[in-house]
Amino acid sequence: MEFSIKTAEFVTSAGLTLELPQPAGAEIAVVGKSNVGKSSLINSLTGRNKLAKTSATPGKTRLINYFLLNGEFYLVDLPGYGYAKAPKDDQKKWGELMERYLSSGRVSHLFMLIDIRHDPTELDRQMFGYMLYYGIPYTLIATKADKLAKSKRKQAANALAKKLGAPPYAIAYSSETGDGRAELLERIGAVVHPDAEISGTAAE
Repeated sequence: MEFSIKTAEFVTSAGLTLELPQPAGAEIAVVGKSNVGKSSLINSLTGRNKLAKTSATPGKTRLINYFLLNGEFYLVDLPGYGYAKAPKDDQKKWGELMERYLSSGRVSHLFMLIDIRHDPTELDRQMFGYMLYYGIPYTLIATKADKLAKSKRKQAANALAKKLGAPPYAIAYSSETGDGRAELLERIGAVVHPDAEISGTAAE
């Protein structure tokens, strides 16, 4: 059966104290560098244009934001990394927040976002290393796919995954056109209902 998102609501934000809501089925976290398009992807995915706040200012999201989807699982927006103008103290707090959250045992799956137009940065590689260290299943998503010709998107997305050091598979996604949305929904359905098969290749 095709998976769909019927309802989506903001639940709460959490900081370093990690006062998280009660677990609700699967917990899928979205991570990526500042301005990679996390909020836009969440809004596009849920069909709610203002669910996650987008900003022209990188580094705007500094808390962990919880969204309850279909009343059965969480989609979690994590603070972006790599914003050069962020004060050192903020960067340190980001590291502590991420470490506490990723080691909490709550995360069912991570969606790691990378801009399809650029090679992975050193911080991207560090983030990928965290994911492997904590043993969290993941899916790589190459955002802003509409910036490339349609014929080049899949190849570029897979090449990015390989450059990151992952198996050569990533979902090419555009929040503007919805390209890749059906594939990502299928992945979410497989995470939320693990008896279903996951298509494609993801490392665990």
